[in-house]
Amino acid sequence: MSTQMRAAREGRETEEMRIVAESEGESPQTIRKRVAEGSVIITRNIRRENTHPIGIGKGLRIKVNANIGTSPDICDLNMEIEKAKIAIKYGADTVMDLSTGGNLDEIRRAILRAVNVPVGTVPIYQTAIEAAKKKGSIVHMTEDDIFNTIEKHAKDGVDFMTVHCGIRKETVRRIAKQPRLMGIVSRGGTFLTAWMLHNDEENPLYKNYDYLLEIAAKYDFALSLGDGLRPGCIFDSTDYFQIQELLTIGELVERARNAGVQAMVEGPGHLPLNHIEANVKLAKSICKEAPFYVLGPIVTEIAPGYDHIVGAIGGALAALAGADFLCYLTPAEHLGLPSLEEVKEGVIATKIAAHAADIVRLGSKAMTKDLKMAKARANLNWKQQIENAIDPDKAIKIRGRTKLKSPEACSMCSEYCAIKMLKEALNLHCL
Repeated sequence: MSTQMRAAREGRETEEMRIVAESEGESPQTIRKRVAEGSVIITRNIRRENTHPIGIGKGLRIKVNANIGTSPDICDLNMEIEKAKIAIKYGADTVMDLSTGGNLDEIRRAILRAVNVPVGTVPIYQTAIEAAKKKGSIVHMTEDDIFNTIEKHAKDGVDFMTVHCGIRKETVRRIAKQPRLMGIVSRGGTFLTAWMLHNDEENPLYKNYDYLLEIAAKYDFALSLGDGLRPGCIFDSTDYFQIQELLTIGELVERARNAGVQAMVEGPGHLPLNHIEANVKLAKSICKEAPFYVLGPIVTEIAPGYDHIVGAIGGALAALAGADFLCYLTPAEHLGLPSLEEVKEGVIATKIAAHAADIVRLGSKAMTKDLKMAKARANLNWKQQIENAIDPDKAIKIRGRTKLKSPEACSMCSEYCAIKMLKEALNLHCL
């Protein structure tokens, strides 16, 4: 069976392309063309039958990802499945299983069964954790261990995988001599860096990239080329290490396309507001319009407990500049594993950021609910306002907590509601 990209280049429209076209309001021909050139990817592993494929990239609605997963301190599979379901309920287009505690195979397979959206993983987590348990240290994992884990995830039906292929041995040596303020904050990037320093070898994912492409083509999962050297604070933003890795990733995108493999590019990270547009445009240029996937960006360091808001600010700017896929942050970012409520808050904040950018990028096609909401507010139609809210339950809760003197209005303005007063004034004038 050929990959989505190969089918597109052969002029064939797959069922997945037709599904994406319908959901995006585009023609199947347009989707096929963009998949063929690599500016759009469709996330769906051929081994997974219950996935609803989504398109990510040029001209499409900005997508939102929610990270879930266990940790060594908190390992509750049922809780993580519930987080996945809540994330999807409130608008997440994909989920990623980043589990590091418990039976990782069991957890991943259970999540894959429980949801019908595309699921992503970071296979190097499992490889490194198992090496630490079985061999005493992550630096003792082998190249075979790494690729066997990737293929195991592929066989299970994982739809896209983060692979940190762009970290090079020469860059790692330099970062050891010229440290950054926050060093390396990517967990996968750190695992591979430690391995390279200890073994004095090139990154196996870079050295054996052609083999990785063979596996990806076999199962048609998408590569998410991870930013292992992303800045971990705004003071490391747009530095040599980040850009050097991006240049390598640009080469890897071309190699993936030549092999008929779909690839997107992961981006920073922590960036001040005035760096965001330049970072997105640089990545789009170097990687020749490959879909761009960002975490945040996080635009200030001082907001633990509110990093979902920080990330939404950065995400809206990144999406406006051309980012295609936003990874959520929750209020628990930098503090701990998120609760169910924090997952909901993170998804909603990121969904708002994505939608705000879609209004500009897609125009009227993205504004259906906004227009309905505006008309409902103009008519003081509270039922329709609730129906068009991103979180109707919260809207109902806030509106219902006060006994209103003027039921047409809200408790902020009450009888002095501007809309209500104007309607009354106009009615009297018309008489």
